[in-house]
Amino acid sequence: VQLQASGGGSVQAGGSLRLSCAASGLTFSSATVGWFRQAPGRDYEFVARSKRYDSNPYYADSVKGRFTMSRDNAKSTVYLQMNSLKPGDTAVYYCAADSHIILSSSWKISNYAYKGQGTQVTVSS
Repeated sequence: VQLQASGGGSVQAGGSLRLSCAASGLTFSSATVGWFRQAPGRDYEFVARSKRYDSNPYYADSVKGRFTMSRDNAKSTVYLQMNSLKPGDTAVYYCAADSHIILSSSWKISNYAYKGQGTQVTVSS
């Protein structure tokens, strides 16, 4: 299984970016997929999650209303549309997937079976 995250970059505050996470070797429609981020010197932070067989993502309070997660099962890809970006959103963003993870464990990236390599997002003020 491979997860390939892409779409990161540098933007000014208030700008937008769209991250993608493409999966291979996984029955994508049956996988719970999460987005996480890690700022320098900090632990991983949950950002958003899309449960398998459920099209309604769940978001961290810190990104709710600004970020939108979507998935295209036919392309085995999830997206994270990030609008109204703030300097505090600066981090390396990771996607993670797991076909068997239970909901109560989906808040921690370490509980996922598979993790992508990360893509850097830098927001300047």
